[in-house]
Amino acid sequence: MLDQLQSLEDRYDKLNEMLSDPEIISDTNKLREYSKEQSGLEDVVVAYREYKDVTTGLKDAKEMLEEESDSEMIELAKAEIDELEQRKEALEDEMKILLLPKDPNDEKNVIMEVRGAAGGDEAALFAGDLYRMYSRYAEANGWKTEVIDANTTGVGGYKEIIFIVNGKGAYSRLKFENGAHRVQRVPETESGGRIHTSTATVVVMPEAEEVEVDIHEKDIRVDTFASSGPGGQSVNTTMSAVRLTHVPTGIVVSCQDEKSQIKNKEKAMKVLRARIYDKFQQEAQAEYDDARKSAVGTGDRSERIRTYNFPQNRVTDHRIGLTIQKLDQILEGKLDEIVDALVMEDQTKRLSQIGE
Repeated sequence: MLDQLQSLEDRYDKLNEMLSDPEIISDTNKLREYSKEQSGLEDVVVAYREYKDVTTGLKDAKEMLEEESDSEMIELAKAEIDELEQRKEALEDEMKILLLPKDPNDEKNVIMEVRGAAGGDEAALFAGDLYRMYSRYAEANGWKTEVIDANTTGVGGYKEIIFIVNGKGAYSRLKFENGAHRVQRVPETESGGRIHTSTATVVVMPEAEEVEVDIHEKDIRVDTFASSGPGGQSVNTTMSAVRLTHVPTGIVVSCQDEKSQIKNKEKAMKVLRARIYDKFQQEAQAEYDDARKSAVGTGDRSERIRTYNFPQNRVTDHRIGLTIQKLDQILEGKLDEIVDALVMEDQTKRLSQIGE
């Protein structure tokens, strides 16, 4: 591991030199590529440099302990050794995690699709709750959300809402939200006070860059139509809404959020690119069933991943058996406790696989 860390530090130093080279500074593509690589190495290099400092300090403290005769100084040296050994152990664990193969999509923006599923109006209202939860979580992390398309219901929820979350590391924190979310609560329309169970589905996709998905113009059918509101009624007379169909895969994307047809087409293309990229990823994952099953839940989207129980103010993530009595806070976007637990479980499983 130390040899690997040393080579990463050498590469990091080399990248620093290259990023000062006028030729590379003038080449936008190379500058972006090397800056991205350097940024990806920074955390592990910082940890490794601290590890080397701690190791040196530990060696010096042990040598001092052997040479020292003063009892007070001996106690101080022992306390320093104990502190440095604990820090060394913590850094070793941290570096093991930092050396795990990174998901190449982790730093990307996210395209999310939330849909009301079983439960009619109540499912649509729950889809709205989830969208609000993710918006608040994005805001707390300094990310920006932008609605691409929304199909509202008369009661105020969403049959479907598609939105993008722009921000560094958004995918790394939101990718575990893929799956079916279940809500248990008494609907406002329920006069008898009975608890109903409804579901909404969440799809999380990394935003794909043009270089990652090669889409030919001839493979896309473009249709335009008038934007519609709740119940399908037309809300304007201009043909600003856009529907894109990728003929080879059959993937269809609509966007009517903007008044401009050009802007709607741009947004729809983002979703189309992400869905095609996601389709290829899902197909590749399917070839590695064992690895896919060991993941914490970024694969099978039919899987029920979480239950939100309103009467007991309880949220349960079924993949890791985590139950938290903070439903009100979680729906306000305070998701970190759940996300941190999912990330830790994923890292633990991957470390154990490497160990095996």
